[in-house]
Amino acid sequence: MEDVLIKVNHISKSFRIAKQKQGIINAVKQMIKPNYILKKAVDDINFTIKEGEMVGFLGPNGSGKSTTVKMLSGILHPDQGSIEVGDFIPYRDRKKYVSQIGVVFGQKSQLAWDLPVLESFDLLKHIYRIEEKKYQDNLERFVTLLDMKDFLLQPVRQLSLGQRMRADIAASLLHSPKIVFFDEPTIGVDVVGKEKIREFIVELNKTDRITMLFTTHDMQDIEKTCDKAIIIDHGTMIYDGTLASIKERFGNTKQIEVTMDQHQEIVTIENVSIENVSQQGDFKYRFSYEKNKISLDWLMKEILSTYSVKDFSIIEPGIESIIRKIYEGQVMI
Repeated sequence: MEDVLIKVNHISKSFRIAKQKQGIINAVKQMIKPNYILKKAVDDINFTIKEGEMVGFLGPNGSGKSTTVKMLSGILHPDQGSIEVGDFIPYRDRKKYVSQIGVVFGQKSQLAWDLPVLESFDLLKHIYRIEEKKYQDNLERFVTLLDMKDFLLQPVRQLSLGQRMRADIAASLLHSPKIVFFDEPTIGVDVVGKEKIREFIVELNKTDRITMLFTTHDMQDIEKTCDKAIIIDHGTMIYDGTLASIKERFGNTKQIEVTMDQHQEIVTIENVSIENVSQQGDFKYRFSYEKNKISLDWLMKEILSTYSVKDFSIIEPGIESIIRKIYEGQVMI
């Protein structure tokens, strides 16, 4: 059984926020004698993450996920509860702890803007005191896997966003961290670049067993890299489990997309929604159903016995649509 690497024990975190009232007089009073209210950003969150796990840490804006990640990375400390990461308590052992973690911010770069990428890497080698062989081995591997050879000698300011993100990810991993926190690692990157980054992340997890935690609004990042998801909302944890379990529990609506060989009269089927999605002269329809009301086998028999079918495909609910329904309160966990 894999060892538990991260233990989060009933943590809470609150912030003082200035209580504002409209009007000049109230503004002056606030300056002279500030009035604050306490806002609880994180409320009694409790979870564990095993060594080598790939975890999507999800929640709508203002849910408390960024505050939690800052506590996990040692930037903030909890008001209540405790966090243990391996042998470290992040906020107490911050200087030693940061040498064991990597952080990737999609909107902030840790590379020197005017230096070539390779010189930024060399600078990080000295900051982290990376042994020469480890540095060269990691550099060679990352350059190959992330296809960075053509822009290693270019200044960072001349890179495209996709190139910069690949370089930033490599930079965060040069010192072989045990844990990496990804914050929007593919934001603004084109489709090809996103796929290359995701493939690299999955490959590195497989070979090096690095534990990875993702906060992102791109559910494809989560679906293509993670096995587990933790969802929080209004500071409390509402789900901790596998992505497969989310799909099984909440992906109740399924679809069959059917292409017919000619125009045909559409027959109503009880408990099935039928939508015309024809394009460019084809005859395509989407049959949507609830799997707890109708079986796939039964519906396929109905369709095949009623229509002359040229082709069909079964569409499973994507994790993005399910998570959106959770955020919007359409499904209750």
